[in-house]
Amino acid sequence: MIRVVVVEDHPIFADGLVALFRDLPEVEVVGVAGTGEAAVELVGRHAPDVVLMDLRLPGMSGVEATARIRAAHPAVAVLALTMMSDDESIIAAVRAGARGYLLKEAPPEEIVRSLQAVAAGQVVFGSSAGGRVLAALAAETVRPRPLPELTDREQEVLDLVGAGLTNHAIAQRLFLSEKTIRNHVSNIFAKLGVSGRAEAVARARDARR
Repeated sequence: MIRVVVVEDHPIFADGLVALFRDLPEVEVVGVAGTGEAAVELVGRHAPDVVLMDLRLPGMSGVEATARIRAAHPAVAVLALTMMSDDESIIAAVRAGARGYLLKEAPPEEIVRSLQAVAAGQVVFGSSAGGRVLAALAAETVRPRPLPELTDREQEVLDLVGAGLTNHAIAQRLFLSEKTIRNHVSNIFAKLGVSGRAEAVARARDARR
């Protein structure tokens, strides 16, 4: 039995997913959440095998929810199911710990196959998103450092700040203390000559253009 939490803020689409899984004897939907905060709470309560995660959510983003879930419950697989196909969203989701990435245009049978695959420990990128995932990861690998003044760790922290994670969530994701993350953030601000998170993220985006 694959126990699933569905995270989707559009009720009609969420109902469609629940109906799809209801017909599968090996899948049990143990909870449905419409926000990232509710998703984190449901996972803590039900300990599902898979979380089917929309990335664009009110409040806490699906990326931050993924990072928090993976940090607190590393055995839980997260499968992103989203309309967002841009490279930044793909990279952010993978870095946050998603084991799969599907676009919502994927047919029902592909969603089911992907769910079963991530539950079995595989990494899955859907047919409609796979090419973009590989291209985005390849570009990330060969791209010159956009902010050479930052250390690798500082760049990693800044990327997670750009993904919307709080210091607490970043600390959990990187298995560091929150004080260490605060120090990294302060160093990033000093090196970039900025005064806040939004300005630092803007500098990072400008450097990648």
